[in-house]
Amino acid sequence: MELSMLLDYAGDPRKAADEAAALEEAGLDAVWVAEAWGFDSPTIMGYLAARTERMKIGSAILNVYSRTPALIAQTAAGLDAVSGGRALLGLGASGPQVVEGWHGKPYDRPLGRTRETVELCRRVWRRETIDHHGITHMPLPAPMGSGLGKPLKILTRPVRPTVPVYIASLGPANVRMTAEIADGWLPTLFIPEKAAAVWGGPLAEGTAKRAPELGPLQTVAGGLLAIGEDAAAARDLARPQIALYVGGMGAPGKNFYNDLAVAYGYGEAARRIQELYLAGRKRDAAAAVPDEFCELMTLCGPEGYVRERVEAFREAGVTMLNVTPVGPEPARLIETVKSWL
Repeated sequence: MELSMLLDYAGDPRKAADEAAALEEAGLDAVWVAEAWGFDSPTIMGYLAARTERMKIGSAILNVYSRTPALIAQTAAGLDAVSGGRALLGLGASGPQVVEGWHGKPYDRPLGRTRETVELCRRVWRRETIDHHGITHMPLPAPMGSGLGKPLKILTRPVRPTVPVYIASLGPANVRMTAEIADGWLPTLFIPEKAAAVWGGPLAEGTAKRAPELGPLQTVAGGLLAIGEDAAAARDLARPQIALYVGGMGAPGKNFYNDLAVAYGYGEAARRIQELYLAGRKRDAAAAVPDEFCELMTLCGPEGYVRERVEAFREAGVTMLNVTPVGPEPARLIETVKSWL
């Protein structure tokens, strides 16, 4: 099992990147850079590539609407080049509020777009001349443009013939596709004890169609990390994030994270969290998050307990434990957990 962390994207990106780079020496294997509607992630990933030597650098996530498949492939190939082959491409459909509200693109055919983007990226990295007509046209047919477009292949030579592709997915159809075509899976709000009941079927169905050359599906999941006799209190720091996703990431009936909370068995709490969050009562929404929800998706408590949580994630199929260290000594926490893996 590898160890990674999600970069704090809400604050100073240089400070956050420098702090992540310092954890490389403590044993951190990878860092994931979110984008949402804040700073773009490729710029920060390029900075991280210059500040680090060993750890992998991934996007979590680039959405498949705001950039063309060709540009996504170029971006991943560029990061792979400047990092010396350490890039991880995290992709996802995001959601209609971001795609339509921020990027001004219709939120249509999310699964088809994701599948097509993965296929085209891999063809670009193999330096194929691309002549593809689907959701995306490469080149654009004459009636749709000037008629001057022609099939092209990437001008430069990628460092590797492929970059590992990780897909962020939650719904059954999307998880099924992820298990079929992706190198890795980026689930959100992952509870190891409940994962098989929610996703076991779709994962098995997708795996049955998986190409052997892809190897086993890699899974990235984890949560807040705090170790100590009084560290259990740190679980409460997860409440605002859970409330944001379950309550605020989408409209009623159009929130994938709320649907997940319902599938986990927190139906009444999910409804209340969303009601409070959309009413602007964010603190009340965070307070409405069930204690069990906070505990099961975090790794906070005495050392023996945290080791048990690590094993729970391992047994649930997690191959890269993604943690957010809490406290004044993040390097010590990373060193400690890394020694268990």
